[in-house]
Amino acid sequence: MARRPDEEYDYLFKAVLIGDSGVGKSNLLSRFTRNEFCLESKSTIGVEFATRTLQVEGRTVKAQIWDTAGQERYRAITSAYYRGALGALLVYDVTKPTTFENVSRWLKELRDHADSNIVIMLVGNKTDLKHLRAVATEDAQGFAEKEGLSFIETSALEAINVENAFQMILSEIYRKISKKPLSSDEPAPTNLKEGKTLVVGPQETPTKKTCCSAS
Repeated sequence: MARRPDEEYDYLFKAVLIGDSGVGKSNLLSRFTRNEFCLESKSTIGVEFATRTLQVEGRTVKAQIWDTAGQERYRAITSAYYRGALGALLVYDVTKPTTFENVSRWLKELRDHADSNIVIMLVGNKTDLKHLRAVATEDAQGFAEKEGLSFIETSALEAINVENAFQMILSEIYRKISKKPLSSDEPAPTNLKEGKTLVVGPQETPTKKTCCSAS
């Protein structure tokens, strides 16, 4: 069956948002996919995802962004959702040093469970809270360089650098994918199989939150 014009895309890229609970992963997702911000967003339970189609390097890419729960008790469940992810945004809160300290642990989990070629970006969120900043940009930049990650600071509330962050990681994924030759004995990755949607683990209907739309 032919897809409607608004469903047409050249690539499907799956990316995951990871990091401690409360760092703003869900709001980064809603700001990027719906241009919304929820002041009273509740902790994500399990996994939610949203999609957005956009242009990357002249190609139409459907980004499927998964928001994984940050709470400890869901960690075992969500590890299965790393499978098939081509990119990961590792988020911490610039006002909470503990969330930055835990980045190493998240990075280890990501490298244990995800594909070795996954593109990883370190994201310092909540830069709008300037008077509460407790993690210096230089420290995060240094950590990112040491670990070979790209780095950006964002504010989901003020919509600062959110678009840039996703565009950067999707462009990096595209560049990696377009360079990689497919051998005949290798299954084609989902992002190259036009029109195929990635199915990972048990399929759950994403829960919808009531959010305020950006004016």
